[in-house]
Amino acid sequence: MMQWVGEEGLSQEFRDLVDFVYPSVGALLQQCYVKVIFSTWGNPPKRLQYIGVYSPGDALPTMQLQKSKLRRVAQIIGLQDVVCINATRIVRDPMSKLRTSDPRFWLELQWIISQSDSGLN
Repeated sequence: MMQWVGEEGLSQEFRDLVDFVYPSVGALLQQCYVKVIFSTWGNPPKRLQYIGVYSPGDALPTMQLQKSKLRRVAQIIGLQDVVCINATRIVRDPMSKLRTSDPRFWLELQWIISQSDSGLN
C-alpha cells in the first residue's frame, strides 16, 4: 500500500537521502532550511515540485557547488529540481512581505541566519 508523503515528510526524506548518499553534503545541508516548493507550468498546467534549499548568504556558494548532487537525490524521490536561495537576502530585504505573510517561515530563516552568524554550525 502506497502512502502519501506531505511537504515536511518529503523534505525530511530528501535530507535523509542526502545524508545517506552524500554525507559531506548532508552536513552542509544541516545549516540550511529545506522546503518543498510547488509550481505550475505549461498549458494545460502541470504541477511541479522542487526542493528549495534556503542557505545563509555565506554558505550559498558552497551549496551551489553541490547542486548537481542535490539534483540527483531530488530526482530519485520524484522532484523536478533543486533551487538554492539566499535566506539572508530574503530576511533582510526591506520590501519583503514574508514577515507578515508567513511569520513562521520568516522565523525559521532568521534562525538559520543567526546560527551562521554566530558560528554555531
